[in-house]
Amino acid sequence: ARADVSLPLEGARVVEYAQYVAGPLCGVLLADLGADVVKVEPPGGDGYRHVMPVASGVGRYFIPLNRGKRSVVVDLKREDI
Repeated sequence: ARADVSLPLEGARVVEYAQYVAGPLCGVLLADLGADVVKVEPPGGDGYRHVMPVASGVGRYFIPLNRGKRSVVVDLKREDI
């Protein structure tokens, strides 16, 4: 492996507010290219956290669609935040 090669999106930050397939797939591709992807999840978590669970709070498709991302929970319906 060459340590002197940087990824094309290093230094870019992406805020992802998407669920299920298309948005998270785009986010994981951006993360693969070096972007710092921050996934915003609702209080109940991303919908795929609960589809075909393999562990508590981890669905079968959640990990491949969200690897390489950071995650934060934000309740966008509350006005007091």
